[in-house]
Amino acid sequence: MTSRLEPGDTAPAFTLPDSEGKPVSLSDYLGKSVVVYFYPAASTPGCTKQACDFRDNLAVLADSGYEVVGISPDKQAKLAKFRDEEGLTFPLLGDPDKTVLTEWGAFGEKQNYGRTVQGVIRSTFLVGPDGKIVKAMYNVRATGHVAKLLRELPA
Repeated sequence: MTSRLEPGDTAPAFTLPDSEGKPVSLSDYLGKSVVVYFYPAASTPGCTKQACDFRDNLAVLADSGYEVVGISPDKQAKLAKFRDEEGLTFPLLGDPDKTVLTEWGAFGEKQNYGRTVQGVIRSTFLVGPDGKIVKAMYNVRATGHVAKLLRELPA
């Protein structure tokens, strides 16, 4: 069973390539608050809905002091296509070997249509300016998740 992060845990460090192949690290956000969300696959219906919800609420999140980073097991070319097709303006990072997904508890056993399978567990984390987990949400729904997140943002 994959271990899960809890509020107060130090967020696992990562450096992953974005849709342009440039390395992006969690440490790039030290001193800032960031939403790190994990999704199964670019350009699928649920993941597109979720990414567009984040895109459409970037200004609200920014006003609350948060930046957004999305991570999936997709390769750079697929991330670039997804970014361009949906007009996404926040970093999309690729973790094809699923190392970071696993470290964050966002890859492992999950239920899919009543079957237990290995896969990406749709998850969202709020990471504070000190690099600690403020909120950890696992098995979130693609639709309505961002609205729920906005209602629950710490003041």
